[in-house]
Amino acid sequence: MMTLKLHIIICSTRPGRVGPPIAQWFHEITVEHGKFEAHLVDLAEFNLPVYDEPEHPILQRYQHEHTKNWAASVNAADAYVFVTPEYNFGPPPSLLNALNYVYKEWNYKPAGIVSYGGVSGGLRSALIEKLTLTTLKMMPMVEAVAVQNISTFIDENKRFTPNEHHVSSGISLLNELYKWAQALKTMRL
Repeated sequence: MMTLKLHIIICSTRPGRVGPPIAQWFHEITVEHGKFEAHLVDLAEFNLPVYDEPEHPILQRYQHEHTKNWAASVNAADAYVFVTPEYNFGPPPSLLNALNYVYKEWNYKPAGIVSYGGVSGGLRSALIEKLTLTTLKMMPMVEAVAVQNISTFIDENKRFTPNEHHVSSGISLLNELYKWAQALKTMRL
């Protein structure tokens, strides 16, 4: 059986964001976990404008190079982990825009969420994201990582320093994601 590919997607695109060090940490525990071929994906590198395709994404007749590049990246994965902040009790607009760009490329794949923020740890954002994920025929995991008061976990070198709860939550998420990724792959054959 081929190794399943997991894309760990950095969802915030703003300057000064703290998503990259959290995503780097999650990438490291994914590699240690050993069940996925893990790839870091940074939405900022795709530079997606507000959705600008003339045809509905279900048709997959993409006109723009940025859409074709994004579609290829999404399609290459068997599972996703969205590393996401909370903006005004919801997901960052960059994530919702990226989710809306393609449709079939997301279908029948599991998704986990690593959220971060203030006292809520980004949980309100994660809840809203799950509604969108299910509409894209994805299976959001119940298991998740929520990082409360994120600024207390970023050290002077801009590295994320997780506690034991973050690590154990991450491993639980990966274990469940792997089960679903195996099962859902059969629906895409």
